[in-house]
Amino acid sequence: MPELIPPTTTLHTAFRDCRTDWGPGTHEDGFGITTTDDPDTPAGFTTWIHRITTRPHSTPRWIVEDGHLLGAITLQHRLNEQTGHIGYGIRPSARGHGLATWALAQTLTLAHTTGLDRVLLLCASGNTASARTIERNGGTLAGDNGHMKRYWITLGNGGAPQPASTSPIN
Repeated sequence: MPELIPPTTTLHTAFRDCRTDWGPGTHEDGFGITTTDDPDTPAGFTTWIHRITTRPHSTPRWIVEDGHLLGAITLQHRLNEQTGHIGYGIRPSARGHGLATWALAQTLTLAHTTGLDRVLLLCASGNTASARTIERNGGTLAGDNGHMKRYWITLGNGGAPQPASTSPIN
């Protein structure tokens, strides 16, 4: 069973395996890697983990199962119109099993406990898998400029919307 955990330096090898699965030159959504980070070396990895885990108003989580890093999801406690409140990504070999839907549902509950009553999520207009993930968790399309879709999820009535499943499909 997967779990959401804070990023940790103990998973450097698992992170490198996950990054290899993504392939060179691609952006791993949800991990918070910038062009100035060097997560491939032990020292750079430690520095990066420290940066993302001490950022104010942000809660990063890694999706881990049996020591394997399957993806990441990050909650921004304050609205950023360019990135939304929540960003996530699942490594290519782990996609199609409901992990993103499950992780988003868990993160919506966390968002509600931090005092948010609604969250903005963005996804590329052509990313139908991400759009379905957001819609399964109660996302309402607020706009599509042909490049990016904007969804709002309302977290009222004492908690996050109930997803179709409380655990990923295996």
